[in-house]
Amino acid sequence: MSGKVYLVGAGPGDPGLLTRKGAEVLGQAQAVVYDFLANPALLALAPPQARVIYVGKKGGDHTLSQEGINDLLCELAAEGLTVVRLKGGDPFVFGRGGEEMSALHARGLACEVIPGVTSAIAAPAYAGIPVTDRRCTTEVAFVTGHEDPGKPASTIKWQALAQIGSVIFLMGVKNLPEICRQLMAHGRAPETPAAAIRWGTLPRQETVSGTLATLPDLVAAAGLKPPAITVVGEVVGLREELAWFDRLPLFGRRILVTRARQQASRLTGALAELGAEVVEIPTIDLLPPSDPAPLEAAVARAGEYHWILFTSQNGVEAFFASLARQGKDARFLHGAKLGAIGPATAQALRDRGLVPELTARDFVAEGLLDALQGEDLAGKRVLLPRAQQAREVLPETLRAWGAVVEVVAAYRTAPPAEAGQRLAQALAEGLDVLTFTASSTVKNFMALLGPEDRQRLLEDNAAGRLLVASIGPITSAAARGQGLTVNLEPPAYTIPDLVEALAAHYATQ
Repeated sequence: MSGKVYLVGAGPGDPGLLTRKGAEVLGQAQAVVYDFLANPALLALAPPQARVIYVGKKGGDHTLSQEGINDLLCELAAEGLTVVRLKGGDPFVFGRGGEEMSALHARGLACEVIPGVTSAIAAPAYAGIPVTDRRCTTEVAFVTGHEDPGKPASTIKWQALAQIGSVIFLMGVKNLPEICRQLMAHGRAPETPAAAIRWGTLPRQETVSGTLATLPDLVAAAGLKPPAITVVGEVVGLREELAWFDRLPLFGRRILVTRARQQASRLTGALAELGAEVVEIPTIDLLPPSDPAPLEAAVARAGEYHWILFTSQNGVEAFFASLARQGKDARFLHGAKLGAIGPATAQALRDRGLVPELTARDFVAEGLLDALQGEDLAGKRVLLPRAQQAREVLPETLRAWGAVVEVVAAYRTAPPAEAGQRLAQALAEGLDVLTFTASSTVKNFMALLGPEDRQRLLEDNAAGRLLVASIGPITSAAARGQGLTVNLEPPAYTIPDLVEALAAHYATQ
């Protein structure tokens, strides 16, 4: 049986603008063929075993010709595969999706189109430019700024375009002087507002505004390169009032997230929502403990402890995973009181229907000890399911108070094997902020650096060119121990407070 090809519009760049249906078929793909303008972050939605093939084309550098892409899609479908052809923007808006569909149709192969958000609308919207607005115009035209070079002459109707309220040119940066010249030659006023937008909807978005007469020189002076679109019309004048994306507090800031892959999404999402370009390079992997037997044994008798103290969400996850493996649920803990080191850990317990008896006000071991002040722990059995490597202040103090403490490794951390190379590349491309959410991320991060990268990073940090944002005092101490200057530490040691501190810092810049 032959397979099927889905032509999926990947949207203009922001991964959040992919349609729900596009995400659904990506999740079922056996092969993904993607473009230069399709955000690679979307590939994470495909199954891990899917074949992923890059066929990007930019500036005349073609990985595969259009005919080659057509043949590839046909071959994959003929193999019986479910194929997602992931195309930037919308497949049928200057995307050559029609040619690909025709090639499949000619060979009797099934194909379906899933429209996407075109950059012709989305990029202006993120720049604060509505393509239509009844105060300015109720008509809009979309035009290619790069016609088929094989055509004997231009087929663009310049006389008609000069009369249309809003004109959007895609792929027209190289031809911008000619585009502006033609519009003015056919009657469009030289003072007509115009703007060029590069990498629309992404944190690296750049917008250059001017008029038909001035925009080519302004774009050249700014060094604006493809991919970019050009907007011509009175609607561009609304940008001063309606711009929103590039006014977000973290817009354009490249921020490194070093959290474990399983934990990064919350921090990444919060930073991206405030306009940051987030570079995720986990410096720790969360792994099972070297010897899982002590955790399994402790969980098997969890109901016998007077207290179970959780010092991280990871500990909660590992503990309840063990409980589930043993065919038990939260009812098995009915005899034990629960303590949590902070609100995130407490929430992890509440997500399982359990309300901890106490939650530390300060989210460190000392905070948990303060919360336990006044409890009679003499002779009480206390279980600490925690990281395999951790500070000893909590169990040692509890033992000094007379408690019978059992410490078990619920999980361990280790540096990811591929992180070093990715980290070197990120540093070479430039970063504004390093975020650290645990002392282990600091130590692993610094261990991954080569001597030259380490020296350059320390110099940039000391000079204020690279900020270090730490979630709390223990992490900050680890950073200072590595020679780093900690620029930001929130008063409360949580992810939301860390993000708020970064936003407040850049709001004053």
